[in-house]
Amino acid sequence: MYNANKVRINRMFNASGKCLDVAIDHGVFNEYSFLDGLENMDHVVKTLVEAGTDAIQMNYGQADVLQKIPGKHKPALVMRTDAGNPYNAQTHRHMFNIPAHMEDPVLAAVQVDAACVVVNLLLLPDEPELHMQTVRNISKIRELCTQYGMPLMIEPLVMAPNSEKGGYQVNGDKSLIVPLVRQARELGADIIKADPTDNPEDYHEVIEAARCPVLVRGGGKKPIDVVFAEAHAFLSQGAHGLVYGRNIYQHPNPRKIVKAFMAMIHEGANADEAVAIYNDPE
Repeated sequence: MYNANKVRINRMFNASGKCLDVAIDHGVFNEYSFLDGLENMDHVVKTLVEAGTDAIQMNYGQADVLQKIPGKHKPALVMRTDAGNPYNAQTHRHMFNIPAHMEDPVLAAVQVDAACVVVNLLLLPDEPELHMQTVRNISKIRELCTQYGMPLMIEPLVMAPNSEKGGYQVNGDKSLIVPLVRQARELGADIIKADPTDNPEDYHEVIEAARCPVLVRGGGKKPIDVVFAEAHAFLSQGAHGLVYGRNIYQHPNPRKIVKAFMAMIHEGANADEAVAIYNDPE
């Protein structure tokens, strides 16, 4: 039987069965610090297309920047379907995360020829209603994805208290991440974009809980040697690829970082080899 889900997933994943998805969908969360490096979207997208990444994660309102580029050889579009305020530096009186296109967010993705949609599954301290909102979002979007043959990527995020660093940060506790990943799978994820665990050697438990392709979420900006070392550690545990944003678009040479990541994901390069690729003057 014809499987539209599989056809679209094949547009994301290289012949190796793995994927580098560069996330530049940060503007929808209304946080000023996220926009550093994303001021000129035409330039950012052009750079990523030329770098040859497998996929680019964007929102409906910016998808035209990618899809107006002519020719067949461009990254697959992964379209975010929700918007909210969980990433802001201040704690809000009302925390929310809702579908960005209330009536039919997946139809919007079909209209811009997305290969996949992504939605959050949030677990924040003392915010049970926010968690409930995201479960409801997923339930609605899962039904629509089935209707349209659209793969669903769920992003289960366990966050530490806002008070710790002035803005919700990743909580790498595997005892929280693994159950949330399992919940994402139970809710119908085709792909999971999961947080790193504090100890990379625990990440196989995330892979086992998912029972579908897992892409490791990058998070906040770090020194490039740390980024490559961490990425290699999680890939070695069985991750099917990476979803990195600020660690690519906020660095001086995003194209070289993409090239290094692609070598790690698809060719098995280690962290030292990735640093060498990044530093190669060509």
